[in-house]
Amino acid sequence: MGSHPDHIRPKVAVIIPCYRVTKHILGVIAGIGEDVDMIFVIDDACPDESGRLVETTVRDPRVRVVFLAENQGVGGAVLAGYRHAIGQGAEIMVKIDGDGQMDPALLGHFVRPIAEGRADYTKGNRFFLIESLKAMPAIRIFGNAGLSFLSKISSGYWHIFDPTNGYTAIHANVAAILPYDKIDRRYFFETDMLFRLNTLRSVVLDIPMVAHYGEEVSNLNILAELPRFFVKNLKNIAKRLFYNYFLRDFSVASIELILGVISVTFGVVYGLDAWSYHSATMTFASSGTVMLAGLPVIVGTQLVLSFLNYDMSNQPREPIHPKLSPPVREPQSSH
Repeated sequence: MGSHPDHIRPKVAVIIPCYRVTKHILGVIAGIGEDVDMIFVIDDACPDESGRLVETTVRDPRVRVVFLAENQGVGGAVLAGYRHAIGQGAEIMVKIDGDGQMDPALLGHFVRPIAEGRADYTKGNRFFLIESLKAMPAIRIFGNAGLSFLSKISSGYWHIFDPTNGYTAIHANVAAILPYDKIDRRYFFETDMLFRLNTLRSVVLDIPMVAHYGEEVSNLNILAELPRFFVKNLKNIAKRLFYNYFLRDFSVASIELILGVISVTFGVVYGLDAWSYHSATMTFASSGTVMLAGLPVIVGTQLVLSFLNYDMSNQPREPIHPKLSPPVREPQSSH
């Protein structure tokens, strides 16, 4: 299953993780157009019983409510939705939140690049239109800017922005081979997904969008999550570099990275040691000492920059989903 001719529409499923969204979930479902075949509402052990509300109120035959016995976090809820949608024969799965911040009318923009065989995964980018940023809280703007840079390094997708954006779509062939037991279940889910997709060499595209901020209350505490995001991104950076440049391949870029890191480290350590010694003895360092400390830093920095230039150009360009076998359809109960 690869690209789809115009007369063959892929089967599309929408995944809506629900946790304390009873004020908005019915409106979100009502806004989903007829080009969607299935709607999976994932009640993530919601204390407000979002799933029960949908089950007793919504008459749309496309809607299936899935109840999770324990709270799994947004990532766990989405992955549960993927499993159910794949089991029901979905080909492309779109994830939107139930809080009304994501416009269901944009669904087609996320599905189209995948249906046309141009991408394996699409995600929203709230920073594409400058004017739309006026409605975004300042803390989200600055927080996302910092996290986006870290995510570029950890995921390897240097061309994408807004890594925590939860408006996403994925082809079922790709979703079926994700390492479900390793993907972060909480707020790091979207960023970790990018890292996992890069290890599969999936093509990811940003989709410009405008987020709607109203009276809904976000469950994400940005200040509390920033340190966790930072540490988790650092771990993914180390894993990605090891996987891509040492385990799966070894090239000139690998050598540049090794020599660059060694050179910079030597220069910095030697320079600090020399500075400490001469400060304590109240003596001047010789020109040779200065050169021995400075030259490795300069050369090492050039090597690291050369590696980064290679890494930025080493983007996945050919979607993998047409090469993968469709996942086996296993009908599951919606409850």
